[in-house]
Amino acid sequence: MKYNDTDIIVDEVLLQRIEEKKKRLDLLRPLSKDALKALLADIRLRHTYNSDAIEGNTLTLQETKLVLEEGVTIGGKPLKDHIEARNDADAFDLMVKLVSGKKQISQETIQQIHAVVTWGILDRPGQYRTGNVRIAGSTVTPPNYTKIIGLMDDYIHTIRTLHLHPVKQVAIIHYELVRIHPFFDGNGRVARLLSNLFLMQEGYPPIIVKKTDRKIYYHTLKKADYRDLSEFPQFIARAVHEGLQYYLSSFIEEERLIPLRELANNTSYSQEYLSLRARQGKFDAVKIEDVWYSSKRALKEYVQSLK
Repeated sequence: MKYNDTDIIVDEVLLQRIEEKKKRLDLLRPLSKDALKALLADIRLRHTYNSDAIEGNTLTLQETKLVLEEGVTIGGKPLKDHIEARNDADAFDLMVKLVSGKKQISQETIQQIHAVVTWGILDRPGQYRTGNVRIAGSTVTPPNYTKIIGLMDDYIHTIRTLHLHPVKQVAIIHYELVRIHPFFDGNGRVARLLSNLFLMQEGYPPIIVKKTDRKIYYHTLKKADYRDLSEFPQFIARAVHEGLQYYLSSFIEEERLIPLRELANNTSYSQEYLSLRARQGKFDAVKIEDVWYSSKRALKEYVQSLK
């Protein structure tokens, strides 16, 4: 499929914030190896938990941590959930390794990621589907399996020749893989990892599609199925913005994320007011696990903008 820049809608204010944060992050490079290792370990855990939970995995965040770090088996939880968690964490490590090795996105790398994600779950991990499928709750049927190779050739060509802002391009990379649905299972997990592979290659932090945003995530993907790209790129852009802020918060004290209820204590504004302005996009803030956060820098810039 062909896309033009004007087809993909992202709020200009949000895009500007992303670009400003990206510039600030680039000025910090090279990042401390120890700090970066700890940061990626945290993101690896949260990405694994959220990506699996979106697909119905029942492990909690703390249980996922125990499975990955202690090798614990959680009583009463399906074996499949444990395998999925370990697989997704291993696939995250593979994705980071591919970034370090400067590997281009290709059919081979996509199949490599899928093989790790579905190891011990599917009979043929890493192999394209050899039959047709239907997606529960969707009126759109994935392409016939006989077209997969050709569609994936076009997909890789599109990735390598599409010249868009990285935030817009990653939305297409994510959506198109889900649309083609090249595998029997694991397409969503692979799409989320592949999106991070591209973003990290472009110098952006990895993003996390959160369990709490599951309904919005699927809703925006469904609209994209009908060529309405007014919401999914915006959804991805918010995740990129949050990822950048999370990185900056780890390296710069003024950028440290603070809950709005705490940040409001040092201002004449209430938490409710700041939350409202954040939801309206007027105040630079991010929502993590249902809690709004911002930074002293963002608050200072917002107060200055009102003068």
